[in-house]
This record gives sequence, C-alpha cells and structure tokens, in this order.
Amino acid sequence: MNSIYDLTLEDMEKFFLDNNSKKFHALQLFGWLYEKRVNSYDEITNISHEMIDKIKNNYSIERLKIVDIQEDIDVCKYLFELFDGEHIEAVLMRHDYGNSICVSSQVGCNMGCKFCESGRRKKVRNLKTSEMVLQILMIEELLKERISHVVVMGIGEPFDNYDNLINFFKIINHPKGLAIGARHITVSTCGIVPKIYEFSEFPLQINLAISLHAPNNEIRNKIMPINKVYNIEEVMKAIKVYLKKTNRRVTFEYILLKGFNDSDECALELAKLVKNVNCYINLIPYNETNNIDFHRTNTIQIMRFYDILKKNSVNVTIRKEFGSKISAACGQLRSKKEEL
Repeated sequence: MNSIYDLTLEDMEKFFLDNNSKKFHALQLFGWLYEKRVNSYDEITNISHEMIDKIKNNYSIERLKIVDIQEDIDVCKYLFELFDGEHIEAVLMRHDYGNSICVSSQVGCNMGCKFCESGRRKKVRNLKTSEMVLQILMIEELLKERISHVVVMGIGEPFDNYDNLINFFKIINHPKGLAIGARHITVSTCGIVPKIYEFSEFPLQINLAISLHAPNNEIRNKIMPINKVYNIEEVMKAIKVYLKKTNRRVTFEYILLKGFNDSDECALELAKLVKNVNCYINLIPYNETNNIDFHRTNTIQIMRFYDILKKNSVNVTIRKEFGSKISAACGQLRSKKEEL
C-alpha cells in the first residue's frame, strides 16, 4: 500500500474529487498530517467517516523505524529501517542559523564515485516521496524542534529519482506542509546534465549544488564515472543555462583528497574553470572510511587551496566538519548495519 505522505496537495485534491468529495478537504487533511502531526486517521474530526475509510483503504499512515542514533558535537546521525527492511540515513546538523538535515534519496547509489561509501554499495531502489518526507517529519518530532534547512545530499543521486524528489520539494515547501522555505532547501547532483536542464524550469527557488571534486576531466574520470557520460564541459554548459533561466547562484562542492585533487595546480585550474560563473566553491574536508583508500588533506593544504581560490577572486567557503567521532561519511552507518 502507498503512503499518505507520498501525496502532494494536488494529489490529495484529485483523490477527494475522484471520490465525489470536496476539494478543500485535501487542505484539511494536509493540515492534520503536517501541522497537527496526527499518527492515526481516527484523530481526524472534520472529514467524514466514509471518506476516512476510503483513505485508510488506499493509503497507509505508518511511520518508518529509527534503529540507530549516533551523536557528536552539533550533529546527530539517524539510521532508518524502511518497510521492506532496507536502511537509509539522515543527518541533523546544528548551525547558528538553525537546524539543518541531510536526507537520503535512494537506497544505495549507482553513480559509483570512488571516494563515496554510498557508491561502494550499489543502488537497490529509489526512495518513495514518503520515505524522504518522513526522514524530516520523524526527526523533527523526536527533537521537538523545527528543521529550518534541508539538503538532499545523503545516500543516492537525487536527480536519478527526479519525480519523487520534485514531489518531496512540493510537500516540504508548502505552507501547510513542512513550510521550509525554498531558499533553505538545496539539492546536490553529481552532474546528470539532462536533469539540470529540466530543473532549470522548476518554479520553486531551490538551491542547486554540483558535486564537482575535480578541476578537469582527467582527474574527474578517475573518481566519478558519470564524467565519462557527461563531462565537465557539458556540466558547465548546463549550469550556464540554469543560471540564465533562474538567476540563482550555484554551489560547486569540492572534496579535498590528499595527494589527488588538492594541489596548488588544481586550485588554479579550478579558479579558471569557474571564472565569471555566478557560484561559490564549498571545500569539503574528507571523512575517511575503512573501506576506501582516500585520505583527508591536511589542514595546512586545505587553507593553502582556499587562499589560492580567494586570491583569484573565487567565492569560497570551507565546510564545517561534523561527526568526527561517529560514522560521519555518507552511507557509512548503513554499511556497518548491513555488513555485520
């Protein structure tokens, strides 16, 4: 049975109209689910028993199961068990501007990035919209605090699950849904070019981030198989179209890997690549895992790389490091659970 949390407001309106009921009941149901946070259809008082029975017969209201929680300073990692027994992760990060959550979009990932724990374990399936929404809903309820920012950068390639991703955005952004502002939501892609073009037409002002991690095709081909399908030139061409259509700044994510993509030459080449592009570079210190033979660039070289970009007029930040004492790398907690 599908989940009620799969439905956008428009989907709910169609359900009520198809069942000879009033369209406005959809907004009432949305409010019960996301504002009042009911756990049972029996708590709903302003929709007829007949309609509630029809909803019950078509849509489950069940939640996921949280099977593990790991905490460190300003970060908490949650392992969810899905209804089919598969596992995914979400990560809560506390910032001075609010609570941010990183959600997963797939069980596993087929992109095969060599530095990524998620890519080491292949894609099992896409997450349903509900399985993405419930990551936020359940953590919010557990914390009894509001989630103000969302990044879709957990397990999986979001643009490989595009339709469910778009419905997820519609639900969490809606004022009667989770009411998270579009400009507080970011989606990351490793560079599925056709979807970048498609996303440029999406009306909500969701932020776009590109997992770049290399300044040229030679280096990127070694760590990101997607580059052999859509190379850097094609990605940059799509980004320029996106920028023209949306006037939204793009983020380029760049994980620094010791002795591989962190040289001064790489920094200079990266600066040249993004020259005159409305963007900023987010430098990411690497979270090492036992299963992958890449290592964290030392802090001195991270700062040197940063300084070279700054001197070349590039907007650049260094991502705050979270979770050094827990299974911080994306997909690591899931791997530990399923490889016991």
